[in-house]
Amino acid sequence: MTEPLAPIETPDNNGKPERCGVVAVVGAPNAGKSTIVNALVGQKIAITSPKAQTTRTRVMGVGIEEETQIVLVDTPGIFSPGRRLDRAMVAAAWGGAQDADIIALIIDGRGGLGPKMEPIIEGLAKRSEPLWLILNKVDVADKGKLLILTEKLHALIKPEETYYVSALTGDGLPELKRAMANAMPEGPWHFPADQVSNATDRLFTAEITREQLYHQLNDELPYKSAVETEQYKERQDGSIEIHQQILVERASQRAIVLGKGGQRLKEIGSRSRAELIKLLGVPVHLYLHVKVKENWDDDRAVYRDIGLDWVE
Repeated sequence: MTEPLAPIETPDNNGKPERCGVVAVVGAPNAGKSTIVNALVGQKIAITSPKAQTTRTRVMGVGIEEETQIVLVDTPGIFSPGRRLDRAMVAAAWGGAQDADIIALIIDGRGGLGPKMEPIIEGLAKRSEPLWLILNKVDVADKGKLLILTEKLHALIKPEETYYVSALTGDGLPELKRAMANAMPEGPWHFPADQVSNATDRLFTAEITREQLYHQLNDELPYKSAVETEQYKERQDGSIEIHQQILVERASQRAIVLGKGGQRLKEIGSRSRAELIKLLGVPVHLYLHVKVKENWDDDRAVYRDIGLDWVE
């Protein structure tokens, strides 16, 4: 967990004590963790896609509710890991929960207690942090099955609080944010009031491009792809110049990313650039190229660049 920064000067709270704490957001892949974190922060700090295991590393988002700062740690989905990349992602998830004031377990309200939940239930049994259960996607869940799922989860993990939300519609999120704020301990804020994330510019912009890979290539491209920001610099006119490389394992995967005549890569770059302009608020010059690097997920340097710790 990132060490707290020095006390930050906060806005006048009319004499109310400042509060600040950490909420670790955990759950199975594709439960909607990143969408919920983005909503609680009030803007995008984590990428989303319909594909499971989109989030790979811990990303801190900072939400503010009156005099309270809530540091939300968005973590990768917890699952039974196989390859080294999987193990690093799961380690990042449980590491993000270390010493949190609340562990918020996000559950897809449409699902049941299948095999995906087993490593999560097992891991939570070893934790001492207060546990909240948050059932997501309740706008499309069957209410009867949702009640049964809630009862089963209460028997297994015994959460201190339970909330029903929809990250898509926003239902229940204001109430959840207020409850989290009320549960945070008194203490100085860890981040300036205008800071929404601890992600570096290089990592954040690489994640935006990786999001476009997932959105545009769907099932065509395996998970063994990564995006590295090789260069990020501000030009004299205030615009940002970004050079990134997309790592794949085989020449056939490179052809998929490039598309016929390079059109697919151009479209990925165009959409990523448009998203970055919206998020950064300045013109962006984005240059992408695709590199074949066999077994890139056994390269320590790549793990460092994409924000993961090396695991054996």
